[in-house]
Amino acid sequence: MSKRYVIGLDFGTDSVRALLVDTHNGHTLSSRVSWYKRWNNGQYCDPIQNQFRQHPLDHIEGIESTIQGVLQDTGIDATLVKGICIDTTGSSPMPITAEGKPLALQPGFEENPNAMMVLWKDHTSIAEANKINEIAGKWEGPNYLQYVGGVYSSEWFWAKVWHVGRVDAAVKKATYTWMEHCDYLTYMLIEGSDLSSFKRSRCAAGHKALWHKSWGGLPSDAFFEAIDPYLLEVKQTLPTETYTSDEAAGNLSAEWAAKLGLTTDCVVAVGTFDAHAGAVGAEIRENTLVRVMGTSTCDIIVSSPAVMGEGTVKGICGQVDGSVIPGMIGLEAGQSAFGDLLAWYVDVLSWPLAKLANSNVPIAAEQLERFKDELIISLSAEAENMPVSKSPAVALDWINGRRTPDANHSLRAAIMGLDLGTQAPGIFRALVEAICFGAKEIIDRFEAEGVKIETIVGIGGVAKKSRFIMQTLADVLQRPIKIAISDQAPALGAAMYAAVAAGIYPSVIQACEKMGNGFERTYLPIPKHVEHYNRQFRKYQALGAFVESTTG
Repeated sequence: MSKRYVIGLDFGTDSVRALLVDTHNGHTLSSRVSWYKRWNNGQYCDPIQNQFRQHPLDHIEGIESTIQGVLQDTGIDATLVKGICIDTTGSSPMPITAEGKPLALQPGFEENPNAMMVLWKDHTSIAEANKINEIAGKWEGPNYLQYVGGVYSSEWFWAKVWHVGRVDAAVKKATYTWMEHCDYLTYMLIEGSDLSSFKRSRCAAGHKALWHKSWGGLPSDAFFEAIDPYLLEVKQTLPTETYTSDEAAGNLSAEWAAKLGLTTDCVVAVGTFDAHAGAVGAEIRENTLVRVMGTSTCDIIVSSPAVMGEGTVKGICGQVDGSVIPGMIGLEAGQSAFGDLLAWYVDVLSWPLAKLANSNVPIAAEQLERFKDELIISLSAEAENMPVSKSPAVALDWINGRRTPDANHSLRAAIMGLDLGTQAPGIFRALVEAICFGAKEIIDRFEAEGVKIETIVGIGGVAKKSRFIMQTLADVLQRPIKIAISDQAPALGAAMYAAVAAGIYPSVIQACEKMGNGFERTYLPIPKHVEHYNRQFRKYQALGAFVESTTG
């Protein structure tokens, strides 16, 4: 059998990665990364206002450089690359013109943050999300929030669309429709000419835009009109049907084939979100929880429709038929900050040096970054060596609000139990324990709602790099945690989808079986830590209840 290859394109928060994969065995031939230069320069963002926007050129340029790079690295025959699939962060929608182009690429909007992609972690639409929840709670028709955990989040599609429409009349007027990041880039690669017939992502629409087959697609016109007529206008530009990522959205256009060095025979799969692709790359099965752990987390489970029946899980980020494995219900939860909480603490400790770097004192930017890298290594080592009983401080992980359970992005983090003996590693340890306690809250909610969890798999940068965090997580959860071998599970999962869309495998499950990379190690809970962490978890819950009760 001749060799056949596929490419998984994984768009994360800071960079895009292309993975060139052998479909016969899942072997990675080459991997290339492109960092978003505008994003990494801090352009179009205002962290104090929780505004995080990205320019589409960062992503478009990244596609070209990474795919060209993996082809140059390997020198393979381009005709043997049979498929591409894109996964992205989400919900990260962007305004699109009637011609199917990003508004940020149009004259007059090149520097307008409201014309750009509204990144998943952007929380400027808290007021809009609250209003959507208020209206949905009074709605006398279908319960449109029942499949997204009962709470609509400011991280999601409609809240973001509404916010931009309310604050920027020029953007609102110039925008024809809105597209999720994964949808637009897929549309661009196939050079789509008809927005109405384009195959939009089931994963994106179901988890973030209230799409569900039981009410014929999106909520009724009357529901959106009750919120704001602008949302009804946007809805009327969106197709009723959605598609799973084992299907082909189309073929690579002649223009993009020439740019990338591929052929128009290359199939482009329907797009998806990174966490869901990561779960596929981690060989997810029923009753397996895959934790995608990076700046934030996404927790993904699949369940058979026969087991779920008509049941819904309160307080999660959605349950959608086919969003992970076609034919199974994909359930998503997550934490708004995981690695981000620890990065914030390192930034706080590094503030004096950062201040000097911006003054006349000669501290180079690369020296500052090297200091931060060494600082987190040192903090981890010192915190890991502390006896667990010597860690009285307790922290909350809500530095970017709470995603699950029960989304509430107006919440903020807190810490208690400090004294004059508390030093930097002790606070760092409390923050690590906080993100692990947040994970326990999610698992406890799933199980309280009847979702069985037999296996936990960790993927992502934190899972691969931090032995301390993974051991603490195993201790707090009182469960073994398997770590996937692949350093790039989302890109590998996207490659698996591409292999199915290209007709190389008949199903995602079979692609997983043939292309999976396996697991490298398992963290086992330490029995003597159990009672300590049970006590600390109760304190975490009490602190959370207090903070939530005082948040106005």
